[in-house]
Amino acid sequence: MIVAIALIVALVVTLALTFGRFARSDGWRATVTPLASIIGSGFLICGPLLAREFGSAALLAMAALLAIAYAAGWVIRFNIVHVENHLAQAPFNDPIAWTARITQGVLALAYAVSVAYYLKLLAEFSLKPIAIDPAWEPLAANVIVTVLIALMTLLALGGSLRRVEHLAHGTVSIKIGIIAGLLVALGIAWATGGMAGELPPVRLSWGSIPMLLGLIITVQGFETSRYLGHAYPPELRIKTMRHAQWIASAIYLAFIALLTPFLSRAAATEGVAGILDIMALIAPALGVFVLIGAVSSQLSAAVADSIGSGGLVNEVSHRKISVPLAFTLAGALAVLVVWLTDPFQVVALSSRAFALFYAMQCLLAVLVSLKRGAGTFAHRAGFVVIGLICLVAVFVGAPAEG
Repeated sequence: MIVAIALIVALVVTLALTFGRFARSDGWRATVTPLASIIGSGFLICGPLLAREFGSAALLAMAALLAIAYAAGWVIRFNIVHVENHLAQAPFNDPIAWTARITQGVLALAYAVSVAYYLKLLAEFSLKPIAIDPAWEPLAANVIVTVLIALMTLLALGGSLRRVEHLAHGTVSIKIGIIAGLLVALGIAWATGGMAGELPPVRLSWGSIPMLLGLIITVQGFETSRYLGHAYPPELRIKTMRHAQWIASAIYLAFIALLTPFLSRAAATEGVAGILDIMALIAPALGVFVLIGAVSSQLSAAVADSIGSGGLVNEVSHRKISVPLAFTLAGALAVLVVWLTDPFQVVALSSRAFALFYAMQCLLAVLVSLKRGAGTFAHRAGFVVIGLICLVAVFVGAPAEG
């Protein structure tokens, strides 16, 4: 019964997001890219991790993490207006322009690692149902990732970035549909009360802060709007980034809240396997939902970060490198990361690189605010505080994925 209801909800939501009138609007398309990147594997792993570290305060910890992310988004929305205008007129040797280039270099590295990581996770999920010699799994996963990146690159080269955005759009629709089904299943299980366990005690300590800051990578992705200037005007990017963060925050908070009766079980597990155990406890077939959700999450997040990376290279080159070619270069860098490193070992570097990028965005906001007289003293103080929080994440954030 629970599985049937969850499946119906998932189908209805997926079809509405795919074929609804609003789904064809530029507003929704510009929302999809940051939304796809924000909702990667985070909604699957945050529950067990936060339950283990914070107990019954897991929802409060998730809210704090989302607040940090929204504050960083506020800085980037300021920069979409003021930094972009400054860089469009700044000479090559302008100090702010050089700071922006360094910032973009940090983000390019973070994107390459994150795309490789998302697709490597996707490959491993895809290989789970297949009986394959464990010795060959790494090679098979690397081949799958390379093929996926090549296909996305061919889409970009064969037409325009719109074709790649359609891929992101489709996977986001499936992902949100599956998440809706999982939320309904959790809600029914909670309402019946048959499987609810005793809540773990609230745990709050300074030692939990590094792990919480290490989870920044699970709620990042909104910064992709900053590098979609080739496709959408600033006003639309600002509005849709805000919408993407609102939608993602609602999903994260609802998921953690509905996991509340199962926090004791979640605290004893970790990673995607933990969510698989909990959902299988409610109904065994829901494990398939989790696997499909995980695969669609990784694909949509990888596509979104690839789009952001292509826009980034396009901006850095002052439009001399086209977006499809930039997309190809970003894909080649991701392939190198896949074959030369183990993404699970370098995910902490990716998380810290994103935190460093946000800190540098705060620095850019302060510099441009002072130079152009944009914003108030309260704005600059806010930029500094958010930048310091991001720097703390760079130096003490513990790896939360992998």
